[in-house]
Amino acid sequence: MKEIIIIGSGPAGLTAAIYTARANLAPLVIAGDQYGGQLMTTTEVENFPGFPEGIQGPVLMQNMVKQAERFGAEILHGNATSVDFSSNPKKVWVGDKEYQARSVIVASGSSPRVLNIPGEQEFWGKGVSTCATCDGAFYRDKVVAIIGGGDSAMEEATFLTRFAKKVYIIHRRESFRASKIMQERALKNEKIEVIWNTEVKEVHGDQVVEKLQLRNTETQEEHDLELDGMFLAIGHIPNVGFLNESLTLDDQGFIDAQHHTRTNIEGVFVAGDVHDHHYQQAITAAGMGSMAAIDAEQWIASQP
Repeated sequence: MKEIIIIGSGPAGLTAAIYTARANLAPLVIAGDQYGGQLMTTTEVENFPGFPEGIQGPVLMQNMVKQAERFGAEILHGNATSVDFSSNPKKVWVGDKEYQARSVIVASGSSPRVLNIPGEQEFWGKGVSTCATCDGAFYRDKVVAIIGGGDSAMEEATFLTRFAKKVYIIHRRESFRASKIMQERALKNEKIEVIWNTEVKEVHGDQVVEKLQLRNTETQEEHDLELDGMFLAIGHIPNVGFLNESLTLDDQGFIDAQHHTRTNIEGVFVAGDVHDHHYQQAITAAGMGSMAAIDAEQWIASQP
């Protein structure tokens, strides 16, 4: 039996692993089939403190793994498939194999909603992105498009106008679902143009994105839009399917946190994007990973 199991190996999970390992708790990190979370598909990270010249996303995550292992964390490659938090010790299954621990940190992250269209995966990180805050600076004086119609789409479109010379908002309906104030802020910006009743059918380019194939949802007419980048702002899906509805979720399906990182079950803590659907940043996930580790360490120390 382990003192602690950490589910997830993005910035939240690996930071929690570093902290708990340094506390001599010898954590088991259930890393997923591929460790590192969403940063493994991010080419250049320029906003993580300590790297003035930037760092490749996979390199940053490899460094975190090495740092966690240096202090005694065990990395298990495989996906958590189910859990039983109803008794002590807590139980986590990876396929048919059962692992037990006194405490668990759930840091399983979230997955960006995608369009599932031709070219989307091919150009992921090469002009297709889900984070304007992360990648906006790469599009200085370029033309980009935001896909979506909610508050996040309005916010990211407005943010991108700091860099891009032109920002299209492509929305499949004739009205936004975003709040009125967010809509007004975007629509008043002279750099932003809305393409209504339109969906993206395909992403085209050579080495990077060069154009989108669009289709009008009313007339079914198609045309191409030349640009340099496409940002998806259609939400994230929290990775909670393996939890068997054992933890309380908020109204958007993310794990609810009580008193910082505590969940509704004693000894089970949460960190990162599986809880935080607002910031969705590597640095905030890492920060919450350290919080969950400290909370878990203190909880374990308080137990008989």
